[in-house]
Amino acid sequence: MSKILIIEDEITLQNALKEFLMAENFEVASATDGEKGLELAQSGNPDLVLLDIVLPKKDGYEVLAGIKKDGRTKHIPVILFTNLESPEDVEKALEAGASTYLVKSDYKLEEIVKKIKETLSMQRI
Repeated sequence: MSKILIIEDEITLQNALKEFLMAENFEVASATDGEKGLELAQSGNPDLVLLDIVLPKKDGYEVLAGIKKDGRTKHIPVILFTNLESPEDVEKALEAGASTYLVKSDYKLEEIVKKIKETLSMQRI
């Protein structure tokens, strides 16, 4: 069973994602701020991190940098999931090591779960 860490400060969205992922037999952990999210990424050994950019305490870019510079977590795929959709934001995220970048308003929950599965299956190759 794959373990997904959701770092998202919108509780309603976080809970909806959690329900969808658990229905697909994923184990799910979550955090509502970047600081706690980074701690969970480093201690919880997730198989994938779904990460918002605009977060309290540490933003998604800081969390992504923390994950990618830590030898224990740098291999974990990170999907940035945000409302920021400028080309600069996308480029910055991908250059920092994000596996992919999803704009919240462009995706339904089912599609997000599909992207997570695709990303995980690419990791196993």
